[in-house]
Amino acid sequence: MVDVSRVQKELTECNRDREVSGVSIALHDGGSSISHLTGTIAGPLGTPYEGGTFLIDIRLPGGYPFEPPKMQFITKVWHPNISSQNGAICLDILKDQWSPALTLKTALLSLQALLSAPAPDDPQDAVVAQQYLRDYSTFSSTARYWTEAFAKSTSTGMEEKVQKLVEMGFPEDMVRSVLKSVNGDENMALEKLCSG
Repeated sequence: MVDVSRVQKELTECNRDREVSGVSIALHDGGSSISHLTGTIAGPLGTPYEGGTFLIDIRLPGGYPFEPPKMQFITKVWHPNISSQNGAICLDILKDQWSPALTLKTALLSLQALLSAPAPDDPQDAVVAQQYLRDYSTFSSTARYWTEAFAKSTSTGMEEKVQKLVEMGFPEDMVRSVLKSVNGDENMALEKLCSG
């Protein structure tokens, strides 16, 4: 059973200084389950992820805080230790190095640090890791492109996406709702809209 009072205290603590730390946590999709959360990480300055906002799906197992939280990126990211396919993360504290002394905030700060300092020798995504090691400039420009495409939601860009999908015959309120749920990913939104 998740320790509800601890999680509530962690949420308050994490969100208290989000302007300084660049990380925050909320209930997933504004729901009521304390065991399904969404974390937000600001892309670190001086990296290809700068200016991006990255969303993390957080699921707390029944044994939390004695078991690590299950985290994966919702926002697509080009990084050696994060799957470009499904957002899975390779980070020791989310596996065997977890300790009950750690918190959700420290886990999110560790993910933010991972964005600053990739570990290509222990990759989650071998293709990205190879590119990082063999052709850093291509890696860096691809990571910047993905940050622009997936981690920055400009209102103008969003309005263009809404307009395009509405022109395809989908109701505007549904389009806005689906785009929001997939963090502005136009292709994923189209898939969701087409599948009903």
